[in-house]
Formats: sequence, structure tokens, C-alpha cells
Amino acid sequence: MTVSMHAASVPVFKQFLGSLSALLDKAQAFAADKKIEPEVLLQSRLYPDMFPLQRQVQIACDFAKSVSARLADAEVPSYPDDETSVEQLQARIAKATAFIDSLEPLLFEGSEARDVVLRPGTPKERRFSGTDYLLHYGLPQFYFHVSTAYAILRHNGVEVGKRDYMGQG
Repeated sequence: MTVSMHAASVPVFKQFLGSLSALLDKAQAFAADKKIEPEVLLQSRLYPDMFPLQRQVQIACDFAKSVSARLADAEVPSYPDDETSVEQLQARIAKATAFIDSLEPLLFEGSEARDVVLRPGTPKERRFSGTDYLLHYGLPQFYFHVSTAYAILRHNGVEVGKRDYMGQG
């Protein structure tokens, strides 16, 4: 059985972006119940040298859209990192989801062998086949940031569990 690059990427990104959205809803409800500003949670970190929740969500969205775009040989959309509220982060998640939804499965055909070059012409240039890019770079990076967002909320007392992390598959 062969799994298409589209099937191995877009539905996974959509599932976990949906999970992030639901996690943010729970965070907002938790903040209201505990009478704390939601922005306190958005600025929370697991450790001082790590990004806060707000940035984890932004980066997860960035990986979902950029990995999908590169595999579909489409232009990677650029979003400013200016969200400061749960509502704005929800809008970013919705925008990233709408973008990856707009990429037709046919665009992904042959992407397993397509060359993906990150930071071309710089000392940090990295080259991948499409398969290696998705499986060994894009998905692990995406999962890291979604997992860290989950962990930040759990660490701060938001009642979330594995089912919340997994979202609706």
C-alpha cells in the first residue's frame, strides 16, 4: 500500500491544528474560571530559554503551512507574528488550515522525490528529498511545537489530556 504525500501531511496538520484550537478554547475557559488574563497563559513557558505558548502556536502554524506549500510546490505564505490574544491565535490557526485545505492533492504528486532546499545560498542551507523533508524534518518540528503548547497548558493547570492533544482524527 502506498500512502500519498498529501495523505501523510495535510490531514495530520489539520488534525493537530484543530487540537491546538481546542486547547486554546480550554485555556481561555480556564483563565476565565480562575479569573486570570488569558495573556498570562500565552506568555507562559516551560523553561526560561523556551518560547512561550503564543510563539509555539505561531511556529506550529508556520510548519503546517510551509511544509504543505513546499510539498505542493506552492509559494509559502508569510504571516506576521503579531498575535497577542487567543482570538488572534485562533484566526492564525484558521488561516493556516484554510491555506493547506486550498492545496489540491494533485499538487503533491511526485513530491516525495522533489528537492526541498531550506535557507538556500546560506551557511545553514539544508537539502532534502520531499519524503525526508516531511518525515524527518517537517512533521517532527510540527509535533514538537504542538506538544510543547500542550505541555505549557498542562503545566499551568489547564485540565487537558491525551484526547485533547490528539484532537479529532
